[in-house]
Amino acid sequence: MGGRIKIKQPKIKTWQILVLLIPLLFIDATLLRYDHIHMTELRDAVLKADEEENDEEIAKKLAELRDYVSSNIVINVVDDNGAQKVMFGTGPFYLEHQYIRAASKALEEAEAKMTGDNNPYGNVYNEAGQICRPIAIRNGWAWDNPNYINCMLTEINKYPSADELHDKIIASLPSTEMYRHNYAAPIWAPTFTGFMILLTVIAIVVIFIRLIGWIIIRLSLLFIR
Repeated sequence: MGGRIKIKQPKIKTWQILVLLIPLLFIDATLLRYDHIHMTELRDAVLKADEEENDEEIAKKLAELRDYVSSNIVINVVDDNGAQKVMFGTGPFYLEHQYIRAASKALEEAEAKMTGDNNPYGNVYNEAGQICRPIAIRNGWAWDNPNYINCMLTEINKYPSADELHDKIIASLPSTEMYRHNYAAPIWAPTFTGFMILLTVIAIVVIFIRLIGWIIIRLSLLFIR
């Protein structure tokens, strides 16, 4: 006496999980967007402090940005040599004004060392300054303006005997990497956003497993018949 195979139906049906998955995906996208926007606001606060040349505020805002990004899921799209790249974190950003201040200070110190009466490089530096300073005044450039710094280096390079001087000036300038920041975010974090994403992943996995199970059962029924 043959019997039919009875398949126990789960209490929560697959179509119900599918229906639940739609709002879950919408909530996840909304939360991830909020985290990204908040990261952008914190990063903009850092750049604003940099424009205001407030080193104390820069350090404070950098710490706030770093702490937030390290404890939240922040997905960002950054430009990588013309190509769009998705990454977890802030992406690279630069404290341009802080660097210019440091570079300007380094140039002033280099000038003080090189313009002595017994320094063979003094005249070269003075000659470059006589050309670049009027240009800076005419264009309203401050002495820490990158255009003025570039002008000085360009004029110095015109002197065949200034290679060593140029090398000394370049060596005195701070590395731009010291003013480049790029904070990484975790792929998953124990936040509200993280738990909602985890719930979504579980729902997707359950649907996938049930789909595989359904296919296996259908194939087995073909052989039983």
